[in-house]
Amino acid sequence: MRTQRFLDISISIITLICLLPVFIPIIILLKFTGEGEVIYNQPRIGKNGKKFGLFKFATMLKNSPTSGAGPITIKDDPRVLPVGRFLRKSKVNELPQLINVLVGHMSLVGPRPMTIDTFDIYPINIQNIINSVRPGLSGIGSIIFRDEEKIISSKLEPFNFYKKSIAPYKATVEIWFVNNNNLSTYLKVIFCTIWVVFRPTSKLVWKTFPLIPKPPHDLQSKLGFLGK
Repeated sequence: MRTQRFLDISISIITLICLLPVFIPIIILLKFTGEGEVIYNQPRIGKNGKKFGLFKFATMLKNSPTSGAGPITIKDDPRVLPVGRFLRKSKVNELPQLINVLVGHMSLVGPRPMTIDTFDIYPINIQNIINSVRPGLSGIGSIIFRDEEKIISSKLEPFNFYKKSIAPYKATVEIWFVNNNNLSTYLKVIFCTIWVVFRPTSKLVWKTFPLIPKPPHDLQSKLGFLGK
């Protein structure tokens, strides 16, 4: 675990320095468009259930958590600002979380940190397992559900669909990660994350982690599952 923390800090510092030329124009653009906010600090649940502020580039209207689909975002969500659409699609909006990694709120790899509303969906025993490690900037669950907004966008009640179909399987995946959390898994997740950024339709995650629990039948085609 010390090796992973060392890599978290080292990679975060190097990446933040390299991304400064990208961050500066984004900050200027956000400051003078939309509602003028640059960074959105959202309460999330961290290791051992401790709350922390998750940093993202601001991509949505300020009142988003209390309007529309509430705590989840759907495809073509009207609450997303014009510049925010590009930032979300490219995942650039997530990059300020490198600061969260640097200060120790998160790791580069781990279960995705949940909002309070989505966290409360899970039973206490599952919460305790997921929260036994630092949440991650990326993770197996994040890669598998990278098109989550698209998956739930056609549902009349997206939050209910999330609770009944997505959350149970996502919990299974995150528990699998916690039970198999080692340096090899850490490095493979980082590689898969970089790979799918450039090849979003890739099914590499299923080949890299063949022992991941099988998705329920209604999610298999949506997640690009390769098994039988």
